[in-house]
Amino acid sequence: MLTISQLASYAGVTVRAVRHYHAKGLLPEPERDHSGYRRYGAHAVVELVRIRTLANAGVPLARVRELLAAGEEEFNAAVADIDRRLRAEIRQRQRHREQIAQLAAGDSLALPPEAVAYLDRLRELGLPELMIEGERDAWILVAAQFPEHMPLYMKMKQQQLDDPATVDLYWDLVAMIDWEMDDPRLTALADRLVASLEAAEAEGWDSHDQEMTDGLAKLLDSVFLDSVPIARRLLERLEERGWRGWTKLERIYPK
Repeated sequence: MLTISQLASYAGVTVRAVRHYHAKGLLPEPERDHSGYRRYGAHAVVELVRIRTLANAGVPLARVRELLAAGEEEFNAAVADIDRRLRAEIRQRQRHREQIAQLAAGDSLALPPEAVAYLDRLRELGLPELMIEGERDAWILVAAQFPEHMPLYMKMKQQQLDDPATVDLYWDLVAMIDWEMDDPRLTALADRLVASLEAAEAEGWDSHDQEMTDGLAKLLDSVFLDSVPIARRLLERLEERGWRGWTKLERIYPK
């Protein structure tokens, strides 16, 4: 006859595990002998090995008792069901691993590959990280609302970067971050922006920004307004020249 320690050793488990299986009703607890110790026979070892095998295979303890008592057909059906559950859990774990990998990948978090490529191109142009972070945060907001439009948006942004005038404009916006509120260069920048907008309008430019809700546009505008102190003055200059907004730029027609 075996003590609980010997039983655990034979079955390859801990004494704590044996006591846990007792508490769950999976392994019958023998009566104590005249010395006050519980003694186990060979049958207990066999049962404990079967319990351990099922538990190590991922079978929930709540179903171990059922499988121990099942016939061959019932046992096979139950195992197949558990296998399906485990495969579903593995797929979920894999998705979690992919999400964790994205967390370590910086821009890839919450952004599709085409948006990451756009941000990488901004870095290749030498634009400062502060501006790129603002772009990233804005596009995360857009991607959350319009994931299906992101390929088109990013294609348009990449095409804009092919135009040297657009790249110059980006650098103007970078420089504007440090301007004082009364900087005289702001008027010239507003004029260049308006000229660019009017040229695009003349070429039949179709802004897909109109698909955005006003609420999202305001949220995106706040990213720009909060990070660039003089941004509100720039928007005032644009409105004086017949254009309203920033994310959803629209022509103001005289009444």
